[in-house]
Amino acid sequence: MSRVDFAYGAAHRLRMACGTAARHVGAGRRLLVYCTDERRLRRFDALLWEFEPASFIPHALADDPLADRADVILVADAATLAGMPPGGWLLNLDLDCPPQAERFERILEIVSGHEADIQAARARWSRYQQAGHDVRGHRLPSSHPAAGNHRGA
Repeated sequence: MSRVDFAYGAAHRLRMACGTAARHVGAGRRLLVYCTDERRLRRFDALLWEFEPASFIPHALADDPLADRADVILVADAATLAGMPPGGWLLNLDLDCPPQAERFERILEIVSGHEADIQAARARWSRYQQAGHDVRGHRLPSSHPAAGNHRGA
């Protein structure tokens, strides 16, 4: 089973996700980002371009010819996710649990303080636990830079 880490208290979920992606790229780790909401995934894609003005987070949509060279792969649907190699780390930006979550070594969940986001996260937490995953929660410090105090947050 996978280890699932929930980070609670992000001032801005997608900006926090950008910071998470940047840390993983900096550590030399490839990261899949899953979200079936096309608008949210496009917004995350745009934020990756502007997140750190002095650096670049190499990313691509899974169906892009350059995806095999990107450190962050954006996955928009369950069929594409199923075709990705097993193992590795997945950042879930969807409101539901990713399909076949057990295929991933680690799943990262970021939760903002918005009530709808909190409720959706609680439902995912419960589903992960019922499936037998190792689920852990982490409260983000309110002064955490990627928690929303970043330029433009």
